[in-house]
Amino acid sequence: MTTIVLRRPSFVVGRVLLHAALLAGAFFMLAPLLWMVSTSLKAQGDVFRYPPQWIPQPAMWENYIKTVTVMPFGRYYLNSTIQATAVTALQLLTSSLAAFAFARLRFRGRDALFLLYLGTMMIPFQVTMIPNFIVMRLLGWIDTFRALILPPAFSAFSTFMLRQYFMSVPFELDDAARVDGASSFRIWWQILVPLSGPAMATLAIFTFMGQWNNFLWPLVVTNSDAMRTLPVGIATFQGQYSIQWNLLMAGSVIALVPILVIYFIGQKWFVQGITLTGMGGK
Repeated sequence: MTTIVLRRPSFVVGRVLLHAALLAGAFFMLAPLLWMVSTSLKAQGDVFRYPPQWIPQPAMWENYIKTVTVMPFGRYYLNSTIQATAVTALQLLTSSLAAFAFARLRFRGRDALFLLYLGTMMIPFQVTMIPNFIVMRLLGWIDTFRALILPPAFSAFSTFMLRQYFMSVPFELDDAARVDGASSFRIWWQILVPLSGPAMATLAIFTFMGQWNNFLWPLVVTNSDAMRTLPVGIATFQGQYSIQWNLLMAGSVIALVPILVIYFIGQKWFVQGITLTGMGGK
């Protein structure tokens, strides 16, 4: 027997209004991205044309070719890839080790040390940038990958995030492993790391996106074209008296591609990590 469910008109109207509001919100969020793509296909003289053109006529596809040829765009891309990948890998390593110590090991002053560590998140980067730069200069690391990679390789936020996830893993697993003779390092590597896939993937996405878009620190510690990253290189389209908006937007579109690819690949892990990271235990 088939049951027919009749919905009240007010319910239908409410659903229609809700979807209309969501579509409007989605449009306003996507509008800057659509305008970026549109501007990247315009001639320089049409960028500020009024009324504005959403669909350029004609589309200047050669803007993308000009963008990658007027500057060492490939080198910038390679530098950003090396820097973002290396910082992501090192943050996963250092933060997971620190999170393991704060979540699974018991030692005197652990909680106080953890609160002190979290307190560093309240210090703006601009405050620590100059001391970090002085250290890099004294070590002779200015304009090298070491200056680009090592200072961002440690993160209090990443440690906090993984610590919360580690706290949700049953402590009985540690006890069983220690009965079998496993060391703390083995428990971290063979139990907690494999079980923390969603949190590690979420952290990897956050870190890679942050480092790929990082502008200020690479600007400070690099001097030559051979070491500049993509955000710093794209900024060279902004001259003292004029800005090549079409080439700037074309470079931004090209720079956006890896971020979109990584996000869509890791979207499933990202959602799981956000859901489970806040389920901290003891």
